[in-house]
Amino acid sequence: MTTAQHWLSFPWRARRPLVAAATSTALILLFVLTPDAADVQAADVFASLRSPGQAAFVAGHRGGSSAAPENTLPAFQLAIDSDAEFVETDIQLTSDGVPVLMHDWTLDRTTNGSGPVWAMTAQQVAQLDAGSWFSAEYRGTTVPTLIEFLQLLKPSTKRAILELKGSFTAEQAATVAAQVYASGLQRRVLFASFDLMTLKALQSVATEVPRLIITHDVVGDPAILAGACGAVAIVTSRDFLESSPQSVEAIHAAGLGVLIYTLNSERTWSEAISLGVDGIITDSPSQLDRWLETG
Repeated sequence: MTTAQHWLSFPWRARRPLVAAATSTALILLFVLTPDAADVQAADVFASLRSPGQAAFVAGHRGGSSAAPENTLPAFQLAIDSDAEFVETDIQLTSDGVPVLMHDWTLDRTTNGSGPVWAMTAQQVAQLDAGSWFSAEYRGTTVPTLIEFLQLLKPSTKRAILELKGSFTAEQAATVAAQVYASGLQRRVLFASFDLMTLKALQSVATEVPRLIITHDVVGDPAILAGACGAVAIVTSRDFLESSPQSVEAIHAAGLGVLIYTLNSERTWSEAISLGVDGIITDSPSQLDRWLETG
């Protein structure tokens, strides 16, 4: 599926939630008063671009989601407690414009609720059980807001990849960016999206925060794709890199980083590192950390 097809597949693209006027205005003013910074480069964000065989950085996919319910505070804490450099999560907006952390556009799979996230208020989402589906141990675990996640992240040294799901307007993107800036974590956060218009919106309201373009495959010149939204790296699939291993070199030649999702076995980790990818997104960050240390 191409990036454009992925964008069009979101049923809620035409149902963007309205942001409460007073809250939105306050958040956007907070952000706008923060000065812009010069565009950053991939080598600045990731310290350096990797060579084949060089260890990649680790990103905990939806937290440590192999050991705790995905996109919940317990899962994020596991990733924070690991040696992973990044914690990855997904952002959607409730009907009253509050950023919450949920991958699926519906609540059905990972909570005791049902229906689209955008059809529920933040208060309604907060009352849902997001842990029982995983195990009885996590019964009563809630869906966190972005603010709760940032509060958990702040005392650590970890960085975060925040994927905005679906399509965000500039106003909605500014709401998310303002919460990041209010937390003081703008230098420890990367924004990501499949949606080019969302990344363009982020480029206009959060110049200082690096952006990643997510795509199942890269068609044509990677520099053109990344340049369309000011991305510093491309996040892509194992299937694409297996079918086109020379693409890592081509993406690096364009000065861009390469991240691969979502790898959960030693074989796939080894394959990715042999290609020289810069980052591996995994459900098992602690296990990958141990493998890298002994590999």
